[in-house]
Amino acid sequence: MTLPERASESSSGSFWANFIELMLVGGATLVLFPVAWLLRERLGADSSELTVDYLAFHAAWMINNPHFAVTYLLFYKDARKRTFGGALPPRQRARYVVAGLLVPLGLLIWASQAVATGSARSMGFMIQLMFLLVGWHYVKQGFGILTVLSARRGFRFSPWERTVVLAHCFAAWAHAWASPADPGRELQETGVTYTSLAHPPGLELATQIAFGLSALALLFVLVRKWRNERRLPPLVPLTGFLITVWLWTVYSSLDRLMMYVIPALHSIQYLYVVWLLKRNEARAAEGPPLFGKPTGLRLGILSVSAIALGWLLFRGAPGFLDSTLVLSSTPGDRTRDLGATPYLAAIFVFVNIHHYFMDNVIWRRENPETRYLREPEMIKSPEPEASAPLRMTTGA
Repeated sequence: MTLPERASESSSGSFWANFIELMLVGGATLVLFPVAWLLRERLGADSSELTVDYLAFHAAWMINNPHFAVTYLLFYKDARKRTFGGALPPRQRARYVVAGLLVPLGLLIWASQAVATGSARSMGFMIQLMFLLVGWHYVKQGFGILTVLSARRGFRFSPWERTVVLAHCFAAWAHAWASPADPGRELQETGVTYTSLAHPPGLELATQIAFGLSALALLFVLVRKWRNERRLPPLVPLTGFLITVWLWTVYSSLDRLMMYVIPALHSIQYLYVVWLLKRNEARAAEGPPLFGKPTGLRLGILSVSAIALGWLLFRGAPGFLDSTLVLSSTPGDRTRDLGATPYLAAIFVFVNIHHYFMDNVIWRRENPETRYLREPEMIKSPEPEASAPLRMTTGA
């Protein structure tokens, strides 16, 4: 094979690798928008919504639920060593204690009290905390996609530039939560009916202005980057970031059909980063001195474990508890005031909120495992800058 042929083959491989990565980190959203439009044209509004809802519900068992479950597998691996050992700095050990012990304990007490007393108001506040934090979780993950995947391509942001990007993320989170204005309505989530907290029009307007100003600041950073360095952030991470912040968080209701699939797209984005982390970790452990299990086997075990735990968390455990403790309960039992599936609601909200807090600990530079987010050949690099772990979240 001649050198030009090799170069062409390498370029082709790089193109397809970048294309696949783009689809996995959010680019599939741009493909699914016209698909949603075609479905609506062919099937009609109601039938297309039922079809997409059905597909999204069943896809959750293989995509959404494992994405929650794998967080538990990552977080509680060697939890005692991380919490009480000396390998991590004190602040990171404290974060493990808070996210791994105090947060789930507080959520357990809260959910148990709501279910035991049949308090839709208490459960409603818990549900609304989940919806408040989900935007925080989405924009933080988008920030991580931008910074980590850019760093893997040799592109880094200065501390000032990171601050501007984060400001845009948090402004997007605030605007998404405050919009649309809400006088307080009766809503239903996982079978529980509750009254939402009011969002006054003034709050929506203020957060919209903040979001617009932060977008201008982000644009200024990108223009300044181009003028000073003659380059912009790589296309794949920048696209994944903008889709996460704009289409998944702020304008998620742009297309009703897309609202059903955004959680799955977010989960795929998350699982891709987990795959990068665990694949590189497994490859490093294959060789001396560890001579560990083959990479494919380790990833397969992790996948099966995440699927099984996801089934237990979102179907097995709540199904058993609701059928055993609610359907067979006496007519005067207060638990029935929350409907037929109060345990499903409680576990669903518990796992979501706990997931957000665990993520805020896992994907920090103080976690030594984040070094595996770099390219495999860089993992053992002795250079100080290359050896500093990358960061997925906003934490320092």
